[in-house]
Order: sequence, then structure tokens, then C-alpha cells
Amino acid sequence: MLKELTILSISVLLLGPAAAQAQTTPAYDMSATHRYVQATQLWPQVQGEFVLANGDYLLLSLRGQRVLNDLAGGRSLGFDTRQALVGYENFGRRNPHWSYGATARLVGVGSGQPVAFVPEVLGRHRSPIFGGLTLGQRLSVERTFSSGSTQPLDGGPDGQFWGRLRVDAERLFYVGGSRETGVALRPRLSYEAATHLRLQKATNDPDERTIQYTALRGEVGLRLGPVVDVTPWFAYQTRYLETLPQYDAKGNATAGGKLNQVYPTFGLDLRFTLLPEGLGADRQQLPTQH
Repeated sequence: MLKELTILSISVLLLGPAAAQAQTTPAYDMSATHRYVQATQLWPQVQGEFVLANGDYLLLSLRGQRVLNDLAGGRSLGFDTRQALVGYENFGRRNPHWSYGATARLVGVGSGQPVAFVPEVLGRHRSPIFGGLTLGQRLSVERTFSSGSTQPLDGGPDGQFWGRLRVDAERLFYVGGSRETGVALRPRLSYEAATHLRLQKATNDPDERTIQYTALRGEVGLRLGPVVDVTPWFAYQTRYLETLPQYDAKGNATAGGKLNQVYPTFGLDLRFTLLPEGLGADRQQLPTQH
């Protein structure tokens, strides 16, 4: 009898904390916003910037996106996602602080999946404010065309118009050589927000958040000369979702509601600039985050 009581006492001591913890586990709150940090991503990019005689430019860029874990499948060329982008931007003659342009990008996700086509029109304003600091604003509208479920991490699904607003601040620090062609550091901080544009919500449209995507990015560009510059950067990209509720066998909520998916991202931009004969290297050069 004494032996049985001893075994029972030990069982209570061992199982008691676990049982108490199970009883105190809070229920899933559907009204709360849940934040989940995803696997870190790596986004290397190569750019070619062709400057025209009037100072406008044409842009061609190739970018790969790779998740830094072993869970992703269907990679092509070593990347989970691949993007090719072309763009053109025109600077105002009367007021060079303003510019406008357009871009078009092809985004391929996985291997053998449909490719998304995303055209965009944009307007930009950049001007010095104080202490050599330059403040920029970029406003754009884009639309995604995709024959399948392909959706860029930083873009919308097929058929949606998205509006984007980006604000950034940067400053050039000249390290060596002349101001126009010498080595310079370019620290910069930017914040971008994107939202789905629609005039009126249809009855069968799913619920969604006011803002669908944001990106907070910090970088330190290194200008090696008028032709080559390198920009390592880090960003927190966040997708804001409204997900369908899920329940267990007892009818208790287990998932659903407002969900913030955070993607820590390391990037490296390598840019080559082709200047026409006679055009000064002191032109207004945009950051690699066009």
C-alpha cells in the first residue's frame, strides 16, 4: 500500500505542472493580429542602367530570390523566384526634382509555373532638404497579369491593381577622388507601403486588410566610380493577410483572422552604368531600389 501511494505521489508531481500548463494555455484569439516571422531570404540583383543624352535612362535588371532553408522545392537556376525588369524614366527639364516613367517585370516562381507580368507607371520627386540629406517620394500604380497562382512576394494576385508609396532619405559621403567620379558612400533608409486599389468591394470579394504590403529597408551603397556601384541592403518585408478561420474537432478556433507574415531579407545590388559621350557624371543618379 505504501509503495502504491509513493508511485501515485510521484505521478502527481510529474504530471501536475504539465496538466496545469495545458489548462492555462490561452485559446486562439480570432480578433487579435498574429505575427509570424518567415525564413530569411536572399535577393541578389544585377542592373544595367543606360543613360540617354538628355539625362533620362533605360533600366534592365535581373534578380533572384532564394529562401535560406532546405524546405523549398522546384528551384530553377538556384532560385525560388526569378525576376526580369525593364524600365524608363524621364526627368523634367524645367524642374529636375520631378520625374515620371514606367516599368514592366516578369516574375517566375518555382519551376514550370506560369509567369506573372506586372506593368507599372510611376511618378517621383527628389529634393535636398538640409545637411546634404535628400528626401524622395515615389508613387506608382501597377497591375498583375498571371494565368495561374503565381504572385510576387511584393505584389498582388492576378487581376489586381496595386498602388505604392515609398518615402526615402539618403546622403552621399565622398571618400576619395572628385565629387562627380570618386568613391562615395550612400547610406539610405526607405519605407514602402502598397494597397489593393478598387472602387467598390463586390459581394463575393474576400475580406482584406487596408495595407497589403510594407517594406522597411536600410542600405549603404558604395559608388566605386561613375560606372560601377554596389549596394548591400537589409529589409523587413511584411504581407498583411485576412485569413479564413479554422477550427478543431471541438469547435475551438485554431487559426485565421489577421495575419502578418514578416520576411527578413538580405540583398546585394550590383549596377553598371553606361554614360553617353559628353554627359557629365554629376547627373541625378537614382538609388538601386528604383
